[in-house]
Amino acid sequence: EQRLAELADELDAEYGVEAMGVPTDVRDEDAVAALIEETVATFGGLDALINNAGLARGSDVAEMTTDEYRTMLETNVDGVFFATRAAIPHLVESGGHLVFVGSFAGQYPRPFNPVYAATKWAVRGFALSMEASLGPEGVAVTVVNPSEVRTEFGSALGEAFEERFDPGEATEPDEVAAAIGFAVRRDGSTVSEIDVYRRDKLGFF
Repeated sequence: EQRLAELADELDAEYGVEAMGVPTDVRDEDAVAALIEETVATFGGLDALINNAGLARGSDVAEMTTDEYRTMLETNVDGVFFATRAAIPHLVESGGHLVFVGSFAGQYPRPFNPVYAATKWAVRGFALSMEASLGPEGVAVTVVNPSEVRTEFGSALGEAFEERFDPGEATEPDEVAAAIGFAVRRDGSTVSEIDVYRRDKLGFF
């Protein structure tokens, strides 16, 4: 909660915008609905929803615990559904934008952590189908698929990506943010999908 408050203060100081931090467990549908309603009440509407919450647990399926499996599904898939469902009426009203942060893991088969990959395949499929569903109602939908991003992601597995990769070795957070910013600034079109990969990523195939 303190980190969210500090981030909101930083955004206010750097960009002169009003920001609000609301700690929310995306696995809790009531908490997610309350988050959306508080946002709408505070800012007078909703222009965009960025479905970015996600995590990874375990790795090898044969050794993965049921708790690790369910935690990934509930966070990466259920959380996206809960947030999207709550936001749809407001985005239809505003002609807004739905952004889903997918992953390289949701586009290509890979041996590492198949369950995490499956959650990202689910997110991508859901997003593309929502594009078909909501486009006629004036809502834009974009999927942004990064490869490894230098953030705290991976810390639960022992080493965060920001520690594992040096600058220049993986995608930076501001590159993903720039892709999202580009997508949501399109007025009359939908940027359906953006891939943001480290430059050598496809060389692994």
